[in-house]
Amino acid sequence: MSQTPDLKGSSFTLSVLHLSDNDVEKTIHFLQEKVTQAPAFFAHAPVVINISKVDGDIDFTRLKEGISLAGMIPVGVTGCKDKRTENLATKAKFAVMSASKSPAQAPAQMQPTKIIRTPVRSGQQIYAKDCDLVVLNHVSEGAEVIADGSIHIHGTLRGRAIAGASGNTGAMIICNKLNAELMSIAGHYWLTEQFSEEFWQQKVMFSLSNDSLKFELLTI
Repeated sequence: MSQTPDLKGSSFTLSVLHLSDNDVEKTIHFLQEKVTQAPAFFAHAPVVINISKVDGDIDFTRLKEGISLAGMIPVGVTGCKDKRTENLATKAKFAVMSASKSPAQAPAQMQPTKIIRTPVRSGQQIYAKDCDLVVLNHVSEGAEVIADGSIHIHGTLRGRAIAGASGNTGAMIICNKLNAELMSIAGHYWLTEQFSEEFWQQKVMFSLSNDSLKFELLTI
């Protein structure tokens, strides 16, 4: 018996690029820098552009080209203030999107914690699907640990840690010693240069509150 395709609504975690003005070349340069700093995180990442704070016309065709050249995938535009802007975005073959007002999907049932006892070495990726991740060792530079829940690292974090990968904004990252390349909660991320010196090489907790990331020193 043949099965026909089906279309259903769903939700995904996407990176959202918030523009403050219509300087497209500045935006493209910014994206190129970010991809260079963390290629494994940003390469082929789908991006939605939020233009709600932009005044004046945007060269959507050039913007789309620049996003693609940076190695990311332009998906759509949100925050259009009028029909004319929507038409310009559509003409450049962007999807015109609006923020969903429907209730958030219930999170997947959490599974038992995934525990890794050995070092996570450079080039290695560990993913804890629908659960927390505990690493009882170090995470090397160039390695990546990902969890739909929270991440606890009992050694030094030198690589990348991505918690709340399925959109869980209550997830957090705790590491015994902070030397990370990148840390992310539910699609919000900081790179090394965004870490304050007071937290560097310290035992910290990294979390998300009101769409803002923050570190806390852990003294216990």
